[in-house]
Amino acid sequence: MSILNDLWSDLCALLFPPRCVVCGEPLAEGEWSICTLCRMTAPLTGYWHEVDNPVARKCWGLVPVYRASGFLFFRHASGWRDSIHGFKYRGAWSTARVLGEWYGSELARSGLYDDVDKVIPMPLQPLKRLRRGYNQSEYIAEGIAAQLGAEVDRRSVRRRRNTASQALKPRRERAGNVEGAFAVRHPERLAGRHVLLVDDVMTTGSTLLSCAAEMLRAVPDCRVSIAALAVSRRELGDKE
Repeated sequence: MSILNDLWSDLCALLFPPRCVVCGEPLAEGEWSICTLCRMTAPLTGYWHEVDNPVARKCWGLVPVYRASGFLFFRHASGWRDSIHGFKYRGAWSTARVLGEWYGSELARSGLYDDVDKVIPMPLQPLKRLRRGYNQSEYIAEGIAAQLGAEVDRRSVRRRRNTASQALKPRRERAGNVEGAFAVRHPERLAGRHVLLVDDVMTTGSTLLSCAAEMLRAVPDCRVSIAALAVSRRELGDKE
């Protein structure tokens, strides 16, 4: 039976070779999900090396986050955009985990996130989760936490109410749309901890900052950092 299984696996690999989720080219031996060329040419921000970076500045004067960074620049009409949309809208959750592990390895190398105790994925609206079947931010958080040696905490923060999609809202309405949308359960679990709040895409930052602000209101003695997998260069005012 094992021989037949091996033959079947070899046949599937020959007829349907695994392909890079970014460029669509067949993966070489030893490559996983993302090919070497796409990894080398990825639009990485490098923000995780700097305490003072455009994501951190986005928070200044609004919410006193401890650290803040983004991993990729979100580029329209690109394979990276398609890979992100793949796990947001087409069920390709494994890509979120792979990207989370890559991001987490960079965060660990930076030395700025060494004392993170808990990694909290941005809670998804219950109806969205029901339709999608999973929360993509949880998979990103799992990948990051594995590299940082931290715990994934899926229960301490929840969505108090459903909100309209931020993507459909004008920029000036986004902050009001998520005001009061989050709640902290069992705040004693976060007391005195360094917590990393993880989201998939950050545009204006309204959702992340609203959630971080509620965490700090409920647990004043915790430190909250934020990590977005993809960020908008235009919204951050970071010129190439």
